[in-house]
Amino acid sequence: MGKIIECVPNFSEGRSRRIIQGIADAVRKVAGARLLDVDPGADFNRTVYTLVGDPDSVFEAAFQAVKAGVQLIDMTKHTGEHPRQGAADVVPFIPIQEATWEDCIELSHRLGKRVGEELGIPVYLYAKSAQRPDRVRMPDIRKGQYEALPEKMKDPDFKPDYGPQVFVPRSGVTVTGCRQILIAYNINMNSADKKKAHSIALDIRESGRSQRDEDGEIVRDADGQAVKVPGTLPTTQAAGMMYDAGTAQVSMNLLDYTQVGLHTAFEEVKRLAAKVPGLEVRGSEIVGVVPKQALLDAARFHCEDAGKMLPDSEWDQMLLAVDYLGLNDLYPFKLEEKVIEVMIEKGTASPSALPPAPPGPLMGLGVAEFTEVLSSSAPAPGGGSVSALCGALAAGLAAMVARLTRGKKYAAVEGAMADMVKDADALREKLEQKVDEDTEAFNQVMAAFKLPKQTDEEKAARSAAVQEATKGATRVPFSVMELALEALRFCEPVAEKGNTNSASDAGVGAMLGLAAVRGAYYNVRINLAGIEDEAFRAEWRAKADAILAEAQAIHDRCLAAVEKNL
Repeated sequence: MGKIIECVPNFSEGRSRRIIQGIADAVRKVAGARLLDVDPGADFNRTVYTLVGDPDSVFEAAFQAVKAGVQLIDMTKHTGEHPRQGAADVVPFIPIQEATWEDCIELSHRLGKRVGEELGIPVYLYAKSAQRPDRVRMPDIRKGQYEALPEKMKDPDFKPDYGPQVFVPRSGVTVTGCRQILIAYNINMNSADKKKAHSIALDIRESGRSQRDEDGEIVRDADGQAVKVPGTLPTTQAAGMMYDAGTAQVSMNLLDYTQVGLHTAFEEVKRLAAKVPGLEVRGSEIVGVVPKQALLDAARFHCEDAGKMLPDSEWDQMLLAVDYLGLNDLYPFKLEEKVIEVMIEKGTASPSALPPAPPGPLMGLGVAEFTEVLSSSAPAPGGGSVSALCGALAAGLAAMVARLTRGKKYAAVEGAMADMVKDADALREKLEQKVDEDTEAFNQVMAAFKLPKQTDEEKAARSAAVQEATKGATRVPFSVMELALEALRFCEPVAEKGNTNSASDAGVGAMLGLAAVRGAYYNVRINLAGIEDEAFRAEWRAKADAILAEAQAIHDRCLAAVEKNL
């Protein structure tokens, strides 16, 4: 395959699908470059892209991505949990196959020069490309983040390696360089206790944990800084996190897998977990993609440790590593969607890197365009589509309040809120799809009514088609009722236990959720009236009545909770 280089640009946008897709499309247009993975994070408001190819193709794709990113992202409006100082925040190059550190260092210089000259953005070199010792580490360059740039740009010592020494409010600055590949690796525990996972993380991470004296107080040095006890795994960052409500994880970044491999981290976490009564490692997870060698190293270690024969083929070795590390624990681990070299060879990509299905005609419209279409004389879109949209908005508000429920004040519920976000986001997307499905169901009914009815056979066929289409037009709003009820169920905990500063948002979510259920209920009712099958009518009316009653009860509890927090 010749020289293969990986580039992992990080952009300060993790929420807008339009922007995330725009940057991905810029990469896909470059011949010779392959987009393997797109990993957006709404809380961090950051997206990590993984692309590979020959040096020239990767260079061009990286530049086009940066160009798209600085055109689409406005840093003056950016907020997020991840440290950041620019729209195209950091663009690292990594040698994968037959490439050298020097190849990647050269690419970082080329990118810095072109971005500085053509886009007018200050660029800094870091890691193996750094021109100064105080710029090797990203945190040293990023100190103070975006908000500190106006003052930092006045300091002659902060002169960029490429580009002008000016503060560009919209774009901030960009950092690029050559580094070792990073593996995002999480180890799953048989526990829902995040604190237990975090305690192990403190014991293993390179930065360690704060040293404490006999009274349990943190030991501090002459400058008042906490004295740290280094962890057992060098080149490793770690923290405790929740995968879902029942699974705590030791979440790690393995900064150099040649020093600390997957197997090293796995065995160390197992060792420390065994010291905690009842705590065990259940399996593990690789976030994003992984180099083949990391799995081969794990397979070799396991065979040597267990006294087994190492399989002859690399494919079987990788499968053995998957089994040993429990990588199928949370979801199927597919080599062709996770291993860089396999993805290149087979021409595959992770599902997240594939172009998304285009939005339906209605959801593809802007808000003003949608309301204009809605207000026209056309019978669809109508109340059914609007009900689905209300449900999507309810789920979106629930996710927003859950994301804002963080910090010491909400420590008891923070994990549950974080888990809820993923489900609420997925629910929102399902309801968005129903906006177009409802209009399509209505159009199917209209199409059935337009069928010919000259002969008895045509009349019978038309009548059967109308009945079937009307049943379909009943099922769609009923499914909206079910989904909107789920949105209300998300609104209830955020109304009761969510960030009190967002109580009004939780209340609006609950009202929209009930509007979605009741609006869809009316659509079910009006369609049932046209169905001749009495058993069908009775069954679906009873189910719809039950959902409406439950939705009303949840809505009332939500608003009572909101009133207490206002």
